[in-house]
Amino acid sequence: MSNKNKKGLMQDLFPAEGKTTPTLRFPEFEDEKGWVYSPLEKIATIVTGNTPSTSDAANYGGTKNFVSPADISDGRFVEGTKTLLSDEGYSKTRKIPADSILFVCIGSTIGKVAQNTFECSTNQQINSVIPFDRVYNAFIYYSLKHISLKIAELSGKQAVPIINKSLFSSVVIGIPFFDEQQKIADCLSSLDELIAAHTQKYQELQCYKKGLLQNLFPTKGETVPELRFPEFKNEGKWEFRKLADKDISDFVKKRLPLSELSINTYVSTENILADFGGIAKASKLPPSGSFTAYESGDILIANIRPYLKKVWVANRSGGASNDVIVVRPKNGNAFLSCILKSEVFINYVMQGAKGVKMPRGDIALMKEYPVAVPNSEEQQKIADCLSSLDKLITTQAQKIEELKSHKKGLMQQLFPVMGEVTT
Repeated sequence: MSNKNKKGLMQDLFPAEGKTTPTLRFPEFEDEKGWVYSPLEKIATIVTGNTPSTSDAANYGGTKNFVSPADISDGRFVEGTKTLLSDEGYSKTRKIPADSILFVCIGSTIGKVAQNTFECSTNQQINSVIPFDRVYNAFIYYSLKHISLKIAELSGKQAVPIINKSLFSSVVIGIPFFDEQQKIADCLSSLDELIAAHTQKYQELQCYKKGLLQNLFPTKGETVPELRFPEFKNEGKWEFRKLADKDISDFVKKRLPLSELSINTYVSTENILADFGGIAKASKLPPSGSFTAYESGDILIANIRPYLKKVWVANRSGGASNDVIVVRPKNGNAFLSCILKSEVFINYVMQGAKGVKMPRGDIALMKEYPVAVPNSEEQQKIADCLSSLDKLITTQAQKIEELKSHKKGLMQQLFPVMGEVTT
């Protein structure tokens, strides 16, 4: 299920603007009255967090969870915190019961929302929502998630975005009867659990691939890999060549004018997707410039933040931006692309990378990289193994995106589309 479908589902489950019932309603609630609109302060206690003095070491280093925006990810729940308070430090904070809703109201991540699975306290960037009786906590989480972008817009354009407690407390949401709240939340919770399960499988595949890449190629100082397919156990040592050796690859320098590009043939760092096993999506064309020409079968390496391992084996011809390196293999591009995604190569490039926030690889250094090469049959075996795994990873990533899209669509239908979010 895609992110698009998820979006539509959320739209249908909530009433549209100016209406008191959603587009999509569960059959048992079709004859119920319309939703009631209420500011948060009328259905929940709102608590703004606070931070114990950081100059007093006695406040920190204990076992009490202290939530900051950094602990809130894209997932629904906060599973743990980077900062722990001592009993003394915790006694100076405002306690938030488990299953509350935490909403970031200050800073660059304003609009992030989650639920806590444990009692905790938070810093002052977070307003916590503690629902009253007959208000289902999970429903409030999904309601706020649904309108989080609109709430974030309340901060206006300032150096440090902020939504104060008073303004946040006045945010209006639609509330149906308790049973309908629970039904909607349970539906979306089931979808979140499915997304989490697929995400875990995706992460396991990525971890497995990382292990294979480490073991199928010789480590520094070795001439054979730790893991070798049975039929090649008695083969000799791998040969070492420089990456820019004439028998290994060329670094393409040919330039291409903007006039010869289209949205499907232009490639930049941003549109090489490492998460999908290495593919390039369509990207907006730049207004001007000259680009490195690439052909089908070339290997394109995003050279900004090389540790992201954005490597794409081109299936078409076109032009790449200046932050993309084009390598043309002499043969066996699948095998060479595996080498260029390996941890050993990435570590080599990062050691000579220039820059801190946006490090760039040194092309001259890359050309000197010692490539370990077995015979052609072993190259093909390794490439086929890793290519099959990439296909599994890509399929799994697509499943996650489809589920997220479905959830987004579902929320658009299960909840009202609201105009003004404050009273």
